[in-house]
Amino acid sequence: MEYPDRHSATIFSSNLLANFERLGGQRFCTEALPTSQRLEWLKEVIGREYANVDVGTPDQMYLYNDMLIYFWSQGMRLSPIRSNAITIERLPKEPEHISQDCYFGVLLTRGQYKLEQGGREVFLKPGEMTIYDATEPHRVTTPGPFSKILISIPRSLLDERIANISRLTATRLSTVHGAGAITASMISSTVNQLEQLDQASFQALSEPVLELFTLSLQQVVGKTKQMSHHRSQALIRVKQFIARNLTDTDLKAEVIASAMGLSVRYINNLFNEEDTSLMRYLTQQRLARSRHYLASSLYSHLSITEVAMQSGFSNMSHFSRVFHLTYGMSPRAYRYHYPNDHGV
Repeated sequence: MEYPDRHSATIFSSNLLANFERLGGQRFCTEALPTSQRLEWLKEVIGREYANVDVGTPDQMYLYNDMLIYFWSQGMRLSPIRSNAITIERLPKEPEHISQDCYFGVLLTRGQYKLEQGGREVFLKPGEMTIYDATEPHRVTTPGPFSKILISIPRSLLDERIANISRLTATRLSTVHGAGAITASMISSTVNQLEQLDQASFQALSEPVLELFTLSLQQVVGKTKQMSHHRSQALIRVKQFIARNLTDTDLKAEVIASAMGLSVRYINNLFNEEDTSLMRYLTQQRLARSRHYLASSLYSHLSITEVAMQSGFSNMSHFSRVFHLTYGMSPRAYRYHYPNDHGV
């Protein structure tokens, strides 16, 4: 079992816990609950405060999660979070509260963090940032103890500043130089200086943090636009070809490259600009389709094997393994867990 680092917990307490009530914050911690009740309690809290999710922990792992929520102006929220290893997956269910219709900016401060959304995945190291849409399917995986700072930003605040944010989710926002470095530093400094801030000063920081985070996203948009029109059109054609032929169990990298008149290496370079690869993208699309089939009553007549085949998988053991790795349960358990759900 892994327990939270006591030294880190002490720092967490001295910097934050003494100030969250003074600044109008809330605390949700598993520590006072019996072990047997922690998982369901945490799932309920995250579902109420952030998004409708399923929560899991590695076998025999001690569940510990401590989150603080500070309310900022314009509906924004600042949430320092400490936790042991955990998996969080967005359930196919519409937001229940207006506060859940938002984007989450993430600054990892300790441990490792994997985020999957929109067919992309990003692996964060301490000091790195990313963003995701709270209302869209996503999966967060952390293999060990970690700490992060979560910034909740109402959808309207970002949508009016940046168009088509969905193309930026689950991508790494550079914190090495430029706007990203300043943004990460300011977010971290804000949390570290909470004990020195009065309510008015704390509230005044929400707007500059929002503007800096917007600049960090625009920095990524600028790099994305550097892809030439020819390369972007080539990537679109590859994705369209994959979508049309997804059920073909013989669809491999070489087949796709031959059909498109491109090399496998060139196609992988195209996908590298979205932080993925050709075969990883193909597998993700097949998994997404199988997940949709398993959760929809329209395909309840299909057996698990038929679902796999119609999603392009020819090897059942491979299908079961990658499905479980991605969604945290077997295909059969997933169908049982989300019966007749049209919302996937």
